[in-house]
Amino acid sequence: MPKIQVNGAKLHYTDEGTGPETILFAHGLLWSGQMFEAQINALKDRYRCITFDFRGQGQSEITQDGYDMEILYRDVVRLIEVLGCAPCHFTGLSMGGFMGMRLAARRPELLRSLMLLGTSADPEPVENVPRYNRLNFVARWLGLRFVAAPVMRIMFGQTFLTDPNRAAQREEWEKHLIANHRIGVSRAVRGVIDRQGVYDEIGKITTPTLIMVGEEDVATVPAKAERIQARIAGSRLVRIPGAGHSSTIEEPEAVNMAIKAFLDKL
Repeated sequence: MPKIQVNGAKLHYTDEGTGPETILFAHGLLWSGQMFEAQINALKDRYRCITFDFRGQGQSEITQDGYDMEILYRDVVRLIEVLGCAPCHFTGLSMGGFMGMRLAARRPELLRSLMLLGTSADPEPVENVPRYNRLNFVARWLGLRFVAAPVMRIMFGQTFLTDPNRAAQREEWEKHLIANHRIGVSRAVRGVIDRQGVYDEIGKITTPTLIMVGEEDVATVPAKAERIQARIAGSRLVRIPGAGHSSTIEEPEAVNMAIKAFLDKL
């Protein structure tokens, strides 16, 4: 699988589809570009679709340091430059959205549009930090299988978690979760927990912006999406029924419809 050297880290990426415009997909914490498989299948006949894995996650290199959101932002800038895909449509879920907002506020010339899913412009809520630190400690020293159950309840909504017809899919994604490298993931989690907010910056965004949030998202609740939408002039908010924090997996057709409708109107 292809890898690219970016700011001292070898990042895994995929590059599929053809078209005059590119969509770059940035995944959420604990996952990889694989979480956008349904979106790529729906869009690659019209767009060049690129995914990548953040350092320490997926198939990318586990570096000693560099997990701060500002460093990861510079990784993404360099990735766009090296792959020659600017200006691109940037789609970021959760942690990926942290990058998207920074890009749109600071380097708007790199983007055609911005699509944000289940993300926040604020620091991690203080009430979440002790719990996330405990989960990260266990994952770091014992492995992710010992925290898989509570983490799945953070990453997915109740509709997905309780549907008997989706048991095999839940098992598949739990395996992906457990397969994460405990060192790389613990460093990535630390970077997310310690992140600085960008709410004061996003008022500068003029890039056409679509914001999506699962109605059952408990990691970044819908109020976070509403707060972003109110701050970015002209942005559009779409709520995804039946989805939690991983809407691209839980309700892929609804996400695909929202993305296509947004892109068609640009």
